[in-house]
Amino acid sequence: QLQLVESGGGLVQAGGSLRLSCAASGRAFSSYTMGWFRQAPGKEREFVAAISMSGGRIFYADSVKGRFTISRDNAKNTVYLQMNSLKPEDTAVYCCAAEAGSYYLDLTKYDYWGQGTQVTVSS
Repeated sequence: QLQLVESGGGLVQAGGSLRLSCAASGRAFSSYTMGWFRQAPGKEREFVAAISMSGGRIFYADSVKGRFTISRDNAKNTVYLQMNSLKPEDTAVYCCAAEAGSYYLDLTKYDYWGQGTQVTVSS
């Protein structure tokens, strides 16, 4: 089992920044691909970013490319999502997730999920 707990969400004005953290406990964190997903009200959950076990491969959704940065610190069992130039359409609940393979973008392949943290961007 792997437990994931997100933090760092909040209310920010458009153009602002937030840094989300996802702390993992349980089994070997470095053995998992980590992803960030988000779900806005009335919409389906969507992929935001993913990072490989070693951090050597990174993927972003087109909607956040150039504004968001995913990173991980395996020594701290933590994955981060730095979000800059935030837009109102980034408003959502952001969840981190872990998967033992290398599917990255496919949320159905993720085995463990955090409960999420709310990000609200005001215009």
